[in-house]
Amino acid sequence: MTAPAPYLHFAGTARDALAFYQAVFGGELTVHSKADFGATKGDLDAVAHGILDGPVSLFAADGDESFSSTGLMFSLLGAADPTTLRRWFASLAEGGTVVDDLQERPWGASDGQVRDRYGLLWLIGFEPS
Repeated sequence: MTAPAPYLHFAGTARDALAFYQAVFGGELTVHSKADFGATKGDLDAVAHGILDGPVSLFAADGDESFSSTGLMFSLLGAADPTTLRRWFASLAEGGTVVDDLQERPWGASDGQVRDRYGLLWLIGFEPS
C-alpha cells in the first residue's frame, strides 16, 4: 500500500459492500470471515477483514454500527480516464443518491458528487482532454 486507504465498518453488510465496490471499480477482492480468524462465537460468517486491491483500494469489516460519516468525501479527481470516471459515477449512483450531477464546470473541468447505497460520499471529476 503506497497511500492511505479507507477502512470501513459495516453492520453485517461488509461482504455485500465489498462485492459492490469490486463490481464498480474492479480489482482483486479478498474476504476473511471471523471463522477464518479463529472466532468460535457470534456470526462466524461475518467479515473480519476484507481487502479490495485495485484502481480504488479499500478495506472493510463487519462491526456493531452501520457506516456513517459527516464532513468526509472520497475524492477520485483525475483517478482514471473520463470514460471510466463517468462509469464509476453512474455505478455508484445505482441505489444511491446523486448529490451534484457530473457536469462541466465554468472553469472547464468536470465533476460531481454521489452518495452510494452504503453511505459513502464520492467526488468524481476530471480535467478536459
